Amino acid sequence: MENTNHTFVVCAYRESPYLEKCVKSLLRQSVLSNIIMTTSTPCKYIEDIADKYQIPLFVREGKSDIRDDWNFAYDQAQTEWVTIAHQDDLYHKDYVKYFLRFIGYYNKPIAFVSDYLPIKDEKIGDRDINSKIRRILRTPLKNKSFAGKRFWKRAVLSLGNSICCPAVAYRKTVLGVSFFTSDLKFNIDWDTFLKLADIDGAIAYADCPLVYYRIHDGATSKEFIETHRREAEDRIMFRKFWPNWVVDIIMVFYKKAYNTYN
Repeated sequence: MENTNHTFVVCAYRESPYLEKCVKSLLRQSVLSNIIMTTSTPCKYIEDIADKYQIPLFVREGKSDIRDDWNFAYDQAQTEWVTIAHQDDLYHKDYVKYFLRFIGYYNKPIAFVSDYLPIKDEKIGDRDINSKIRRILRTPLKNKSFAGKRFWKRAVLSLGNSICCPAVAYRKTVLGVSFFTSDLKFNIDWDTFLKLADIDGAIAYADCPLVYYRIHDGATSKEFIETHRREAEDRIMFRKFWPNWVVDIIMVFYKKAYNTYN
């Protein structure tokens, strides 16, 4: 069984030891989908994996940048829907199957998201406190009426970035090209989801773990925590919902989530 309405775009960066595992999880989908690969750091390692699995590889010229790399990846997809697959992560074999089911259930879907589980030390683990809280915050999206309302789409983001970015499928034919416009680096995804919340249409949600999000020392998230860039950008995002004094209170508790990478 094959679906031609959706594309996985694997964003490959340098020589990630997890890239091939990610690719294999996409090739094992119970409903096959289009798969392409993009990079702004071309090298033999990436080229060999693309050749091995006969995946078209697109190279972006210029300096690596998260927003530019994501827009390039997003723009290469020639289908109605696109999921930007992060090279460190794994996808459940039924990701596409559930994606198709849920976008058919919601009215005017503009995006699809799912639950996730963390991978640490090469093991898919139980939910940590961070993923448990995020799941609770996403609860309103289970209601197909709420999922299309601007208030509720913003509400699920108001107490933190509750959506796991590798799990998101974007409806490109509605959202247009180069959808990533945020100036933020760490919270480019959170800021983009807020942009989604302001667009007419529903965020379809599958409340089951379809993505396995890898936590490791080389993760970009850990780098941003150590440089304190994450804290600065978290405050920027919270100020889009709350006054400064409320942000100060929220940050006392929100920073505890940083311990995920310790």
